[in-house]
Amino acid sequence: MFDDSDMELFDRLYFGEFSKKLAAPYVHIMFGARQTGKSTLIRSCIPSDALVFDFSDPSLRMRFAAAPGRFIDLYRALPDSGNPRAGTPRWVFLDEAQTVPELFDAVQFLYDEEKRILPEERRSRFILCGSSARRLRRIGANLLPGRSFMHRLYPLTSAEYEQTIPVGYPIDRLAGRRSLLPCLQDEPSLKIPFPPRSLEDRMTFGDLPGIAVERSDRSDVLRAYAGAYVEEELHREAQIRAWGPFLRFLSLAAAESGSIVNFSGIAKESGVSSPTIKAHYQLLEDMFLGFTVPAFSGSPRKTALSSPRFFFIDLGVRNALAGLSFGPDTVLANPSPLFEQWVGIELYKRLAYRGDAKLSYYRTAGGAEVDFIVERAGALVPIEVKWTENPTKKDARHLEAFLQDHKTVAPQGYIVCRAPYPLRISDTVTAIPWWAL
Repeated sequence: MFDDSDMELFDRLYFGEFSKKLAAPYVHIMFGARQTGKSTLIRSCIPSDALVFDFSDPSLRMRFAAAPGRFIDLYRALPDSGNPRAGTPRWVFLDEAQTVPELFDAVQFLYDEEKRILPEERRSRFILCGSSARRLRRIGANLLPGRSFMHRLYPLTSAEYEQTIPVGYPIDRLAGRRSLLPCLQDEPSLKIPFPPRSLEDRMTFGDLPGIAVERSDRSDVLRAYAGAYVEEELHREAQIRAWGPFLRFLSLAAAESGSIVNFSGIAKESGVSSPTIKAHYQLLEDMFLGFTVPAFSGSPRKTALSSPRFFFIDLGVRNALAGLSFGPDTVLANPSPLFEQWVGIELYKRLAYRGDAKLSYYRTAGGAEVDFIVERAGALVPIEVKWTENPTKKDARHLEAFLQDHKTVAPQGYIVCRAPYPLRISDTVTAIPWWAL
């Protein structure tokens, strides 16, 4: 669908961390939605002589599904396999490994065998990659507990694009930082980032790597991508019997993305039960198409809501599933909720790569709300999202109330907006432009 050779030209935010973790003699399992660049990233990190099995090839998949023990036989037949005198570890990459779940057992057997006879620096590095955990969970597949590192790869983040700084802004004020949010300020800088894109373009077409470098036909590509997920991945992996109601659910879930989940309301419109709707949402998470943001649990107010919000992992995919047109009207028709989704997705991806923070939201029955709250190292960073170029103190009123309730752990709040430059709204609230997120 996308040309991987174009994506190989650019750096990924997770490259450094992934390369460092690969040095550990464990089995490495990478999950992520289709076309997020998993195979491209892995191939850029492993030696050129690595042994590669691509199980998207039906003939290869059928061969090993029928006899997974062949993988052990093939591996043992390789030159120097299991030889203590071999000087370097062997690299083995299994792409779309979830399509042959039995191979996880074979990999565990080989890993345990080498662990008994080889020193760490000579043990093979097994890397398994897939776009679905659904089948593995359904059949109770072996995810190699105690033997594996789990990795996730997401669509592109702002940190992976060339930054667009408005003319006239004193760059030295950034002090080498990409983001003005304290919880994101120590991200690594990339030598070869993806080309810059406007906010509106990213909100319309999303951030899949192939979309970022695609020159034309992006609308058709996204519709084909969404169709491929529905027809191939979801239908094959989920074994859903009531296909019509599920398609209605998928369209409704896309339209409601970013909102607090109303299971009973969507169930009524889809024509299925609430438990079935909950299972459908879990399916989207298992397929790495979406994620939930829980309600903030540290509020002293008893009226705080507790239901989660659901987001699709990419706005381009979400727009395609919702049946929206890919033009200026996609954003301009109702920009505020779409911008809020964009910020939420951006925060989720970058915090997930860090692994040391939690994302939540805050809302009460009385209408008080904070769009996002980042919890890290005992501190809270409340964030409001406003589709405005001129934020005012009125836009900060919910932040100020939250900061007042959490003085000891939340000294500053932030408004993410479309202002060209950062603005000080009050002593405790700063507005930052989207490009400085």
